[in-house]
Amino acid sequence: MSYRRAQRRAILALLLALFSALAAAQPYPSRPVRLIVPFPPGASNDIVGRMIATQLSEELGKPVVVDNRSGAGGLIGTEAAANSPADGHTLLLISLAYAFNASLYKLPYDPATAFAPVAMLGTGPVVLVVTSKLPVNSLKDLLALAKKKPGQLNYASGGVGSFQHLASALFKLQSGADIVHVPFKGSGPAMMDVVAGNTQMAIGSTLLMLPQIRSGRLKALGVGSTKRLAFLPDVPTIAEAGVPGYEANNWWGIVAPAGTPPAVIGRLHKELSAILASAETKKRFESEGGEAAQMTPHEFGRFITAETAKWAKVVTESGIKAE
Repeated sequence: MSYRRAQRRAILALLLALFSALAAAQPYPSRPVRLIVPFPPGASNDIVGRMIATQLSEELGKPVVVDNRSGAGGLIGTEAAANSPADGHTLLLISLAYAFNASLYKLPYDPATAFAPVAMLGTGPVVLVVTSKLPVNSLKDLLALAKKKPGQLNYASGGVGSFQHLASALFKLQSGADIVHVPFKGSGPAMMDVVAGNTQMAIGSTLLMLPQIRSGRLKALGVGSTKRLAFLPDVPTIAEAGVPGYEANNWWGIVAPAGTPPAVIGRLHKELSAILASAETKKRFESEGGEAAQMTPHEFGRFITAETAKWAKVVTESGIKAE
């Protein structure tokens, strides 16, 4: 009996090895690819994710399906991706939030080892906006009003520990403005509350804010880049408008679960690089208030490490605690 059990086990092991070999021999991708976006529809992450997914589907010859897994500042979707098979059929779109979550939460994964960098996609400086109903037309006007009415101006964000929150916290630290944080469940709802005039201001991605600026529903008072933007030439940088040294940029990239075969990482990086180099993608990023950007996987990994250190300091100095 013992011999038969051992024989069955040996046969089972052989069959599993054969199935694994057959799976490995299949060309990548062998089925639809899931791109997890750990934030709700309508946010800048979702805009970038859907833009890239459409083009990547064409390059890979398989559907790339966007899966919005929002919640807990992006942790729910990120954990789901970390626990997915490392075969390239599940990818994760990350942004600046990935870098500063390590300072805000006790993570259910190790951000330094849970993922393999695939490609940087693009960057987008923040823009400081106020509701069109607020009687200010410059950053100096806003700072003067905040000084005149301490604690009476509110700024909206996509939630405690969100990119909007940290970019605003950096502004508050460097400007000394006494403004009050009002968190929402997502950057889209936060922006719309400013449009409605219920909260007075917000600092967020140009990708999200630009349509409302162009429509006149929001007034742009400053951008977080080191130089003025071509699509908002009349809007000064926040640094030149009254808060020297201020700089804040969101960014987006794609990672895969750790252990994903190097050949798959290489294929994905090659296809994404071609997409990012295309005039169509560059124009799309620019029209949305961003800029396509490329890095090797190794360079992207080093970039994530540097961003993590920068924003950890902001979290500490601002005393931000995740809810």
